[in-house]
Amino acid sequence: MTTAATDTAAINKRITTLSVGVAIILVLIKAFAYGASGSVSIMASLTDSALDLVASLATFFAVRWAAAEPDAEHRYGHGKAESLAALVQSGLVAASAVFIGLEAVRRIFNPVAVNGGSWAISVMVISMALTAWLIWQQGRALKASGSVAVEGDRAHYAADLAANAVVLIGVISGAVLKAPGLDAAAGLVVAVWLGWGAIGLAKTASSHLLDAAAPDEDRNAVVSAVLADPRVSNVHQLRTRIAGATLMVQMHVDLDASLSLVDAHDIVVAAEKRVLERFPNADIIIHADPHPVPAGHATDLHAPSPGDASSGPWG
Repeated sequence: MTTAATDTAAINKRITTLSVGVAIILVLIKAFAYGASGSVSIMASLTDSALDLVASLATFFAVRWAAAEPDAEHRYGHGKAESLAALVQSGLVAASAVFIGLEAVRRIFNPVAVNGGSWAISVMVISMALTAWLIWQQGRALKASGSVAVEGDRAHYAADLAANAVVLIGVISGAVLKAPGLDAAAGLVVAVWLGWGAIGLAKTASSHLLDAAAPDEDRNAVVSAVLADPRVSNVHQLRTRIAGATLMVQMHVDLDASLSLVDAHDIVVAAEKRVLERFPNADIIIHADPHPVPAGHATDLHAPSPGDASSGPWG
């Protein structure tokens, strides 16, 4: 494992441990608040936090699995464990959205008084502060690692922060304004918010599991880095995919047919280093093609890649 990969793994392990710790605290204090108030919006937030704990535990183990070295059965490593964890997270969040939505609708038609308002309000304020701090820490970790699992974890905690604000409004409405119907309505808003977030997270995780190409910005950056050497006349058959925090890159480059094998190798290695400066965790394979093609020399045996290769000027 490279130094960059080792550093990334250490960052992901630290932030996922922190996420699990915060989730446990949130579950405990919200359980107390729900017991004291009976608020449906607090119940919604408690259910969400309980599923957050499960999701955070899944991420906790996934990033450790993803950081494992490639083995005989997984030559490309275990990076997709992160995407799998993110997909599990989306399913859990969607399930909580359905449960909370059903309970909120029931309470709208059969309002239940909210008690212990001061305790509930205090707990929600503390929850929002803890969640905001965790999101800030995850943002810092993402800048260094780019982990899709951590991104998924951060996405649902960011949704939680907004949802907690809605819950706080609901608790105040139910306990202070004596309008329990508004408390139930706040729970319904939380359910819709969570459902929308689950859909977005599922799309991201699924695209990684199905080997979708990297974003245009990243592919353009790869091509620009390779073409920075004027001796590389063209890039074609570019293929990219994402596995956890690793960007997988394959491409063909055109080099002067008169170059020696040693010179061509040096040019390719230098190109790989330039890409690694932009994407430290990238896994790169570059195939050198002679240009112009000498008479009688076989042309590329690979068909043009219909995804990456046709989506840019390097196809």
